[in-house]
Amino acid sequence: MSYRLYVRPIPPFADADQDPGAQMFNWVLHDASGDAQARGAGDSRETIEHTLGQNALDNVLLIGLIPGEEAIYCLADIPAKQSRFINQALPYAVEEQIAQDIDSVHLALGAHTDHGYRVAAIDRERMGQWVNLFSGWEHVRLEAIFPDASLLPRTEGGWSVCLDGETAMMVSERGEWLSMQSANLGMFAHTLAAPSAEEVVAEIPVTLYGTAEEFDLQQSAISELNGSGRLAVRKEVLELMPLELLAYAHHHHLCEPVNLCQGMFSSKSGKASPLKPWKPLIAVAAVWFVVQVALNAGMGFYYQNQAEKLRNEAMAIYRDAFPNDRRTHAGNVRRVIEGQLRVAGASGPEVDFITLMKYTGQQYSRLPGSQGVNFNSVNYSRSRGELVVDVRADSYDRLSALRNGLANQGLEAQIGSVVNEASGARGRLTVSGG
Repeated sequence: MSYRLYVRPIPPFADADQDPGAQMFNWVLHDASGDAQARGAGDSRETIEHTLGQNALDNVLLIGLIPGEEAIYCLADIPAKQSRFINQALPYAVEEQIAQDIDSVHLALGAHTDHGYRVAAIDRERMGQWVNLFSGWEHVRLEAIFPDASLLPRTEGGWSVCLDGETAMMVSERGEWLSMQSANLGMFAHTLAAPSAEEVVAEIPVTLYGTAEEFDLQQSAISELNGSGRLAVRKEVLELMPLELLAYAHHHHLCEPVNLCQGMFSSKSGKASPLKPWKPLIAVAAVWFVVQVALNAGMGFYYQNQAEKLRNEAMAIYRDAFPNDRRTHAGNVRRVIEGQLRVAGASGPEVDFITLMKYTGQQYSRLPGSQGVNFNSVNYSRSRGELVVDVRADSYDRLSALRNGLANQGLEAQIGSVVNEASGARGRLTVSGG
């Protein structure tokens, strides 16, 4: 019988290299029929492995769930059908949707829809850390890693929302996932409920999942959802932790998540290598390669010095033209110039509300002492492609940190109308695609 172990790390996240035993997990074990055979909350890896060993279980399939904000949802419009051509075109198809150097991003390809291929994008170094966290466990074999919010059961024609402490996991009908602070759920609901100029006003179904305790604690956010006037909210009470809902939806195919374990991070099958009979020949080839490298080392150093000289000359020209730009370096100068030309020509793609809200929410969650920052209102102008947030903080430094974080993601972020008060500072944060 095939078992699946769904494992979800809980904050705070420990460094898997420095102290792997410090990370705690919520987990649930499913048999082949989808019935939960064991579960746990706040357990260590050692405890989970011990439970599997006690039940004489081996080769269990491990499904790792990471926070939804770790991976970005993208759509890739690629006319090709062969996987080789799709993978070659994928970075270019989603490059404009990612505020990061595409060469440092790991891309995972999902199912094809009417709008294009569903794609999950995550920082390559960060993905390596998650793979390291879920690898090397006893009695299990890593099968997949998913953003947790992408496993929510989808609601036809609307959104699904799951309350999980300070976080609200969300997924749309087309499978776009999103995680945000539960306290900001009301603001998102009001924006979602506001129809665009070309849209016919109709109710948007929203399925709200949560335990009875969560519903009691989040009465204020739920009231804003119900009071938005356009959202048809249906509550589903969970008897167990949200992880069990995610595992149930995945087993019964109520969602279409994108497995991040692809390409260089694909899971190992454990089968014998087909190259084993060729090892002697590979060894001879390796010796020849080393000799060839030694012969070409001198030329390599020469070309490296020449390349460094050309990079310095290119940067000198760029510094003459843009003396105040300190973030651009030789590795991204071409991409920066291309972006500046697109902006100057007003031909760049529009960054929509969901993307701007996602990045703003990410930077807000990363602020130290984020409880000292409050969003009073959120407005979005589709014609200008701008998200305007009326924000209040206990100090101007927090407003500046939020703005700088968005700027470091490649977005255009400005703070205007700043008013210093006895209790802090308030201002208007304007965010647009840089």
